Amino acid sequence: MNVRLDTLRCVCLVAAMGMFGSATLIQAETADGATKLVVSKGKHVSLEYTLKLNEKEVVESNVGGEPMTYQQGAGEIVPGLEKALEGMAVGEKKHIAVKPVDAYGEVDPKAIQEVKKALVPEHAWKVGAELEARGPEGQSLFPHVTEVKEDSVVLDFNHPLAGKTLYFDVKILDIRADAKVK
Repeated sequence: MNVRLDTLRCVCLVAAMGMFGSATLIQAETADGATKLVVSKGKHVSLEYTLKLNEKEVVESNVGGEPMTYQQGAGEIVPGLEKALEGMAVGEKKHIAVKPVDAYGEVDPKAIQEVKKALVPEHAWKVGAELEARGPEGQSLFPHVTEVKEDSVVLDFNHPLAGKTLYFDVKILDIRADAKVK
């Protein structure tokens, strides 16, 4: 059994390193000698997940609901999670810790700004209120109020999960070479 696992690890490693010439599918060998797709660049992946902070506080989960789908290597999910999913097969489960640098980054003090109250709708003059704004290039920004002063409001333009380590419990549900993911 250990020989088969070592062989499987080698097959995956060699395939991931691109040593099979122009092969575009990365596959792994199962216990019965068959091959199966694994998460690799360009594959459409369907998964269930639970996202926690401090390994306790559940932030989000789709378990028992609609699976999350994404394309591996397309930058559709946080980089640390995408990297950790590489090489997983359908049915595999994994606990993944993603550091801030590989998720939403560290908190940027320059993204915290104090503005005059007159520039913020009165209903948002409370800590925790979320706003929608436009950046200099027209991009959507979603600051949240962190402090309300006599004449001003402090807005934090950092992502709400910036500076936090994210803990994911994931299970791969489906992997396809095309977009028809369950």
